[in-house]
Amino acid sequence: MNESPETESRAHSPTATAVGLAERRRIAVTGATGFIGRALLRHLRQAGHEVRRIGRSGDADVRWNPAAGTMDAAGLDGVDAVIHLAGEQIAQRWTAEARQRILDSRVDGTRLIAQTCAAMRVTPEVLVCSSAVGIYGDRGDLWLDESSETGSDFLADVCRRWEAAAQPARDVGMRVVHLRTGVALSPEGGALGKMLLPFQMGVGGRLGAGTQWMSWISRHDLVRAMLFAVESPELSGPVNAVAPEPVTNATFASTLGRVLRRPAVLPVPRFALRAMYGRMAEETILASQRVRARALEAAGFAFTHPTLASALRFELAEAQQ
Repeated sequence: MNESPETESRAHSPTATAVGLAERRRIAVTGATGFIGRALLRHLRQAGHEVRRIGRSGDADVRWNPAAGTMDAAGLDGVDAVIHLAGEQIAQRWTAEARQRILDSRVDGTRLIAQTCAAMRVTPEVLVCSSAVGIYGDRGDLWLDESSETGSDFLADVCRRWEAAAQPARDVGMRVVHLRTGVALSPEGGALGKMLLPFQMGVGGRLGAGTQWMSWISRHDLVRAMLFAVESPELSGPVNAVAPEPVTNATFASTLGRVLRRPAVLPVPRFALRAMYGRMAEETILASQRVRARALEAAGFAFTHPTLASALRFELAEAQQ
C-alpha cells in the first residue's frame, strides 16, 4: 500500500516509532474490569508501564461511550499503544437482542477507537485488538493457523466484522494486531470459572461427545502475549493466541479432574447443552477448533505454560494467593 506524506509522518513520529523493550510505555486499555483486563493491568504495571483505563465510569482515565460514538480523544495524547478487550459477553443464550449486543459492542467499540486514533496528530504506535478463534468456525480435526479460511456461522461473522472495524487505524499506517484468543484459563472467569465448581464437587465430565478440540491458553500467557504484541513490530494482522497443545474436550475434562483430584466421569449430553444454551452451545462449547499459534511462535514468543496440566495448576494456585 502506498502511504501518503501524512500517513508516513504519523507512522514515523517519535511516539509512533517502536521504542526499546526496556523503555516505559503509556498503554491505554479497554475492558480493564474484566477477568482478563484485571490481570493485564497488573502485568503491565509490574513491567513498569503506565496504564490508562478506557471506560464509561467516572473513575476511568479516558472516558468513552461506544454506543453513542463518543470518546475523550485528548485522554489518548502521548499513548504508545492501545489494547482493546471490551465487548459483550459471549457466554449467554443468543436471543436476537443478545446477538445484536455481541456484534455492536465489538464493531462499534473497535471502530470508535480506530477512528479516534486515526484522527490524532500523533497516532499510537500499535492497536492490539482482541478477537477469537471462533472466526474459524467448527472445523473438526483440521489444524488451523492464521492463513486458514474463516467460518460461516454467527461467531465467525462477528469476528470478521470485529477485525474489519479497525481499518481506519490501518489506513493511517498504524500497526494493528488481532489476537485471536482461544479459551482463556482462569478460575476467576470464562469457561474454567464456570466449570470449576461441578468438577470440585466430583460431578464434572466431558461436554457432548468430547471429541471437539479446545484451543486454550493460560490467562498468564495471554496477558504476556498482549504485551509481546505491543513490543514486537514484526507482528501485525491476525495472530492466534493459543497454547501449543490443543486438547479434545474429553482430555480437558480428564486433565482438570486429575489436577483437582476429583472424578470426571459424568458427561453433559449434547441435547442438554442445546436446551440450556441453544445456538451458543453449538458454536462455542461443542464447536471444534484445533489451532496453532504460528505467528506468535515465529516472532519468538515462549509459552510459560505449554501444557494443559501446568496451566491449570498455575492458574488454580494463583487464585488461592
